[in-house]
Amino acid sequence: MTAIGLETAAAKASEPPDDRPWRRALRRLLRRHGAMLGLFVVVFVVLVAVFAPLIAPYGPTATDWGAVRKAPSLAHWFGTDEIGRDVLSRVIYGARASLLAGVVSVSISIACGVPIGLISGYVGGFLDGLLMRIVDAMLACPFLILAIALAAFLGPNLTNAMIAIGISAMPAFVRLARAQTLATKVEDYVEAARAVGNPHHRILLRHILPNILAPIMVQATLAIALAIIAEASLSFLGLGQQPPAPSWGSMLNTAKNFLDQAPWMAWWPGLAIFVVCCRSTCWATASATRWIRSSGSAPRAVAARVLSAQRNHVRRNHGGVARRQTPILRSLRGWASLFGRPSRAWQMAAGSPTQTHQP
Repeated sequence: MTAIGLETAAAKASEPPDDRPWRRALRRLLRRHGAMLGLFVVVFVVLVAVFAPLIAPYGPTATDWGAVRKAPSLAHWFGTDEIGRDVLSRVIYGARASLLAGVVSVSISIACGVPIGLISGYVGGFLDGLLMRIVDAMLACPFLILAIALAAFLGPNLTNAMIAIGISAMPAFVRLARAQTLATKVEDYVEAARAVGNPHHRILLRHILPNILAPIMVQATLAIALAIIAEASLSFLGLGQQPPAPSWGSMLNTAKNFLDQAPWMAWWPGLAIFVVCCRSTCWATASATRWIRSSGSAPRAVAARVLSAQRNHVRRNHGGVARRQTPILRSLRGWASLFGRPSRAWQMAAGSPTQTHQP
């Protein structure tokens, strides 16, 4: 064995045996102190919302007429409001409405927007133009104005507010999914999947959708913070969570009348909105960026499966030639080499063009 061969073998032996993309992303994420701080804050708020009955010192609607607008003290750490309710307890219970609105609203946007964007980008033509003009009309109206109009039309409650926020945020996901589909459907591995006879729904779900999830995840994680702010805005205007149920936005709406006499009524819900949105955005941005940078082998695995099907197709149609390389095979082989060392499945699917099957 030559010296170059020995060096190559030693380099391969020194590689970790199972260095998967999600493990690389996790290691890089752990080195980002800002992202870890954001993750800690998000997890802490989620745990507080889940275990609110065990953590809150008082009920969210319990009143004490002897402690109306009392300043923070040992009995009431965050003070009390205009009818003697404990502000700390209401902030803790209000986290439930805000987190629920953020997650449910973004889920509605993804469930409605991503399929529309996939179909629009893949089909094209008249359908694409029609859908995009509808989306452009929705984007012409500001996000919050559209959410206020829909919430006022549907009725003032938390469920309708979440639906309104989800519909208002949907155009961003439609445009993003369409743009990524347009860029992905012309890739060589999609052309190979189409050449071997895969139906359209299989190409969409197995070859295009997995490779456009990365930017969609980025948009989703960032949209959660925007949905929390939108829910607080709707509750502030009386279109979200209705009294006496606690919500950070409705607490600010009540506190604006007592800024001179009891400013602590506005301090804590405002600070909660700021901290949660700021830290969740920092964590989402860092984690999504690291995941994208470490997900390069996912398209290679998809291409390897496509090439395996292409290899079987060549074997069936060309007798004993099992390793013949068509132009699609050669282009796919060069495309996948950009993502690192080929796997064993890849080597079996794209072998030497001169190697033949021995009966």
